[in-house]
Amino acid sequence: MSESLKKKTVRGTFWSAVDSVSSQGVTFLVGLVLARLLTPHEYGLIGYIMILVAVFNSIVDSGFSNALIRKKDAGETDYSTAFIFNLAVSLVMVAAMILVAGPFSRFFKEPQLVPLVRVMSVIVVINALALIQRTRLVKSVDFKTQTKASLTSSVASGAVGLAMAFCGLGVWSLVGQQISRQLINTVCLWILNKWKPTWQFSWSSFRELFGFGWKLLVSGLIDTVWKEIYQLVIGKCYSTSTLGQYTRGKQFSDIFSSNMTSIVQRVSYPVLSSIQDERERMKEGYRKIIRTTMLASFVLLFGLSAVAESLLTVLIGPQWKEAAHYLQIICFAASLYPLHAINLNMLQVQGRSDLFLKLEIVKKIIAVGPLLLGIFLSIEWMLWGSLVTGIIAYWLNSRYSGKLIGYSMWAQIRDILPSFGVAAVMFACVFALALLDLRPVWMLLAQLFTGAAIVTGLCEAFRLPEYIEIRDTVLGVLRKSKK
Repeated sequence: MSESLKKKTVRGTFWSAVDSVSSQGVTFLVGLVLARLLTPHEYGLIGYIMILVAVFNSIVDSGFSNALIRKKDAGETDYSTAFIFNLAVSLVMVAAMILVAGPFSRFFKEPQLVPLVRVMSVIVVINALALIQRTRLVKSVDFKTQTKASLTSSVASGAVGLAMAFCGLGVWSLVGQQISRQLINTVCLWILNKWKPTWQFSWSSFRELFGFGWKLLVSGLIDTVWKEIYQLVIGKCYSTSTLGQYTRGKQFSDIFSSNMTSIVQRVSYPVLSSIQDERERMKEGYRKIIRTTMLASFVLLFGLSAVAESLLTVLIGPQWKEAAHYLQIICFAASLYPLHAINLNMLQVQGRSDLFLKLEIVKKIIAVGPLLLGIFLSIEWMLWGSLVTGIIAYWLNSRYSGKLIGYSMWAQIRDILPSFGVAAVMFACVFALALLDLRPVWMLLAQLFTGAAIVTGLCEAFRLPEYIEIRDTVLGVLRKSKK
């Protein structure tokens, strides 16, 4: 990558990471307190509702955000057209959520869901109001502004959720936290970004954006439904409390996997879209992104799996032991999420949303297997099955994306194998410490220090290029911040 592009990428990655770490960090800390005040059943209720919110939010976006980011000459008419369409669709989706609240609650045999779903439906409209504001910032790789908005909303909504929980409002404290977070974030984006729609709707612009975006809409909708269907299966075939245990465990893995995936997608897509016509330059950019990202992903997720039981016992209590067991398995599949995202970004940058859609359909047909395991055997079998289908999905993603820029699956594996080896050795050593008879807090500290020492020692000993890249970049940013 050229120096200017590298600086743009480093700056974008830094602020995107700050955004995710700071906002999610606040939410995580608030969640630790809420998990001691609320029950797994109440977390399960929110888990049900987020199935609907995730699906309807995906429909509202309709792939327009990615279409606008990829379009080099996107103008005010394009942004306004997308904004008007997103807002109109969101109003329809709110009406749909209100209508399905009754049947949805009867399906899960949870009467409480009716008012909860209807109140939470407002999030869909709030999110629609923020979509284009966020898209413009991502396109310009301005994550500093997004950090200000998300951190403010995380702190304020955390205070709202905690106040409601201490007042004994139970599950409504989680609802209040979710709604206030989206609302405050949207208001901050409008104030800080200062973009206003011109209220011009162009059919030619709509057809162009939708022509590229509809395939991503269907792909995203399929992917969202499939992610949420795991929760649907657990809630329907087991219990609301079991769903609460699962969602709490998954939230811990998301701290690393989802945030890392989000950082990679948000930065790499706009940056590499700007050099989409320079094949060799783009290939080298992807190689660097894959190697550095997967070192972090393997180390963090394998490490989280190894310390899951002691971590959750110390942070949120022994009543969440079941969540720790699920978390241990989830982490292995989650470590591959950034790799999926990077390969799918290759397809989007190259304008192959048609191939993106075809791959999503094939992968979801294959993913029926784990769902059947969950229905007829157990949640554990379902989670292990999702790891197997994740590996198959990576093979499919990399096979086609690799052909477009000459970066095959085997070339990618050779690049990330050293990182996998370091993480595997660390996992084995840290997990083995659980055999010692120590109190949870001392066990956690011993595991964390051991894991950090092993990773640092191995990376330094073998002079792992991706480790050196991350280390030098972080040190460079720290030096600049001190000046």
